Amino acid sequence: MDREELAGLPALLDVPDAARVLGIGRSLAYELVRRGEWPTDVLRIGKLIKIPSAPLLRLLQGNRPEQ
Repeated sequence: MDREELAGLPALLDVPDAARVLGIGRSLAYELVRRGEWPTDVLRIGKLIKIPSAPLLRLLQGNRPEQ
């Protein structure tokens, strides 16, 4: 993803889009979420999984995610 795409991210991402931000595959992303090893907070609403984009962007800037 380039800087322009990162700047235009919505507040909440689905797992495949969050995986693209981190440059990993969709399967790995779902596996990390399932195991509780995703590096930022994960929102679960029923079967829906959403990932806030702000912590992902901080992670890309080299900041540790807030726990």
